[in-house]
Amino acid sequence: MNPSRTTVLVVDDIDANRYAMGAVLRRAGHRVVPLATAADALVELDARVRNGALPDAALVDVGLPDMDGFELCRRIKAHPEIATMPVVHFSAAATTPRDRTRGLDAGAEAYLAVPVEPEEIQAVVRAALRGARFRHDADARAGRLARLATATTALYGTSCPQELADTAAAAVTALLRCRAAAYVFGADGTLHAGGPPRNEPAATTAAVAPLLQRAMAGCTGVRSRIAPAPLWPSGVLPTGEEDGDARLILARSRADQPPVCLVTPVHATGGQHTRALLGHLAEATALAAESLRSAAEERHIALTLQRSFLPQHQPRLPGADVAVRYVPASTRAEIGGDFYTALPTPDGLLVGVGDVVGHSLDAATVMVELRHALRAYATDERDPAVLVRRLDRMLQLYHPEATATLCLALIDPLLGRARIANAGHIPPLVVRGRGGTDYLDVHGPLLGLGLDHPDPYRHQLASGDVLLMVTDGLIETRGTDLAVSMERLRHIAAANAARGTGPLCDALLSAFGSREDDVALLALRLTGLA
Repeated sequence: MNPSRTTVLVVDDIDANRYAMGAVLRRAGHRVVPLATAADALVELDARVRNGALPDAALVDVGLPDMDGFELCRRIKAHPEIATMPVVHFSAAATTPRDRTRGLDAGAEAYLAVPVEPEEIQAVVRAALRGARFRHDADARAGRLARLATATTALYGTSCPQELADTAAAAVTALLRCRAAAYVFGADGTLHAGGPPRNEPAATTAAVAPLLQRAMAGCTGVRSRIAPAPLWPSGVLPTGEEDGDARLILARSRADQPPVCLVTPVHATGGQHTRALLGHLAEATALAAESLRSAAEERHIALTLQRSFLPQHQPRLPGADVAVRYVPASTRAEIGGDFYTALPTPDGLLVGVGDVVGHSLDAATVMVELRHALRAYATDERDPAVLVRRLDRMLQLYHPEATATLCLALIDPLLGRARIANAGHIPPLVVRGRGGTDYLDVHGPLLGLGLDHPDPYRHQLASGDVLLMVTDGLIETRGTDLAVSMERLRHIAAANAARGTGPLCDALLSAFGSREDDVALLALRLTGLA
């Protein structure tokens, strides 16, 4: 610590002693603030705390008139803003081992018995300042490590490349207390900028991509590079100066992965410890980016596989307009067990939605088997209740650990007759063409439990009526009663049914927003009865 930049308080009620002690410290290059009482010292310290100009050390006489130096030291050490400031006691009268012990127990770093040589005073102050500097540096390192740990947790909690870039830039800013930027490649190769470059034109950000690739060519791990301003598009580097150089901290875990890059002003990363922390942060960002890309790829594969399990074409029958939708969970990459079916049969249109409990490849496998079994059973049997009983026995026999819900309806679009069986599912909603809505009172146990299933529920549909079936993923919300969500579904369906089955499905998906579970829904409107 440079003595010319240090401020030392000298607290002594005797003018000559203050002058002598101050003269010794000034000769060593320290700035001195002389004070006569403990009260003066506390007022001075309080003002400096408010102004952010804290002194570096204090020399305190033990025998002050208003408060002894021991109590003043205890108050200083009890104040969180100034507790780290070293205190050196001195006294010409209290010089016994007991006095020195009291001073050290009060929190002082040293105790001088005067008279004392000037060189010893200067050496003791230097030692106290050196210890304070070491403690300050250790606290700063501990704080940065704590911020690094917090930042790492935040990085792994991000859900997209743009959020990751913004979080990484904010983490660098918190670590260094300066402006910073971050660049992260998405799974599609798009470069996302976080921090000051966020508002730059897309072409400017895209121009950085090949520079990052070249800077990390053939390398893995963490690399630090100085980026001369002429190599970069104007205004991209967050130095706070036009056309300033910057330091790039690049990282990637594997050669087949694109790098991430943290960008900081050169002057903010001069220390080896600082650069090491930035390296750890860049490495964590690279791993989080790789995890996001893997999750995006897995989600794409899962969604493609899931959609391949569902019918690719909607059946077209005279007198009926059918629309179906399937939407995967917005926060999950696993394959779900939600499905819909719409089969033309000699007795009418067999429609339904179902949900195998769970989110895994096993759940999707059971879902596929249920759909195929239903198609096979429906070749010679169309009664929904009989089909539900057969599917229940199939699950018990081949998948005893699995359960599923299913709502199945056989509808004659020319006569409007509907026979419905429900196995633990949300009952279907009928939006009447003449106005009004009703949930049909059709219930039954889940598939796979081996319980008795009731005979089919019979309902007469009129021209213009809409039969709506949804899986619980559409309306179930954590913390909201299911009855409340079902009532909301009723109102939204009533307000949008007249627009058509497709727009109705889209309106429901839009109204209920991003979901934590898969969603399957089917809407059927009778367009003309005999």
